[in-house]
Amino acid sequence: MYDGPIQELISELSHLPGIGPKSAQRIAFYLLDSPLEDVKALSDAIVHAKETVKFCNQCFNATQDETCRICQDPRRDSTQICVVEESKDIIAIERTREFRGTYHVLGGSISPIDNRGPADLHIRELVQRLSDGVVTEIILATNPNTEGEVTSTYIARLLAPLGVKVSRLASGLPVGGDLEYADEITLGRAFEGRRVVDS
Repeated sequence: MYDGPIQELISELSHLPGIGPKSAQRIAFYLLDSPLEDVKALSDAIVHAKETVKFCNQCFNATQDETCRICQDPRRDSTQICVVEESKDIIAIERTREFRGTYHVLGGSISPIDNRGPADLHIRELVQRLSDGVVTEIILATNPNTEGEVTSTYIARLLAPLGVKVSRLASGLPVGGDLEYADEITLGRAFEGRRVVDS
């Protein structure tokens, strides 16, 4: 244990995802050794992002505007919606250059352990996006882990009566992994080999 401010900094850093106590300690001492202007620039960037970034009013992607650049792009195929858990998953898919449709960000996955159910996600808004009859295919690109599979199965069953084609990314993605860590080739093959979900 360190004295007041140092321990407070370490404790706050350890709340970040993927940062354990030792990593938090290393980052804390790195920041303490850094010039004050660098630390202030980092602090200002965090506060600025928190104050200005919002979520797209159509797909819930992180953006500075009311509507994200993908939803604003008239060249995107509005008949396809790729459903992802988080905004960072969109970046991973866009790197493949395989998908030219639009997206829908759920804001997580169904996880009873984390007390997160369907009502806590943007599933109702996804169903509303199908009401005008433009969308012909929903591509479920949730993470290939237990929570992602449960979420995709729930959505597939929910959408089955609506007559829209529902597909899931094909194998090639490792089970238990996250989309953001998949390389472009693996993710591209997964898109090419996506399959229809049986409800």
